[in-house]
Amino acid sequence: MFDFRATLRMQVRALTERLGGVHGAAAALEARWGDPVAASTISRKREGSLEFTVADVVAFEDALGAYPVSRMLARRMADAEVARAMDAGELALQAGEIAREVGEAVGALVQAAQSARAVDRAAALKEIDEALDALRKARGALELEYGGTK
Repeated sequence: MFDFRATLRMQVRALTERLGGVHGAAAALEARWGDPVAASTISRKREGSLEFTVADVVAFEDALGAYPVSRMLARRMADAEVARAMDAGELALQAGEIAREVGEAVGALVQAAQSARAVDRAAALKEIDEALDALRKARGALELEYGGTK
């Protein structure tokens, strides 16, 4: 499984190396934000006992004119959009399934209404249950995607 956090740390650590290590990274932060930063703070962030902040990343990337973390985050957003689009596609497929199942249920119901046979009533009940299942499946997908109706 992809460890996003470890990759993020590696990317930011590489930025600090490109800036000249802990002293260069501290200088970049001071230059960008105007607040003094100790090299020991950068060292602790690189070791993992402190976390780099978004402001740190912005300062490092701007100082270098390279944006590996921002690109990684943009890809993450793009991947989420693709997943949402696939969910929308899945919902469209479910809508088609609903239409098919409801159509079959309507046809079976009309057949049962015109027939005195128990087998036709049983077939209509089966088709209605399949249509209800298709509706429940679509409802569940919508609740997962959009958080329900409440």
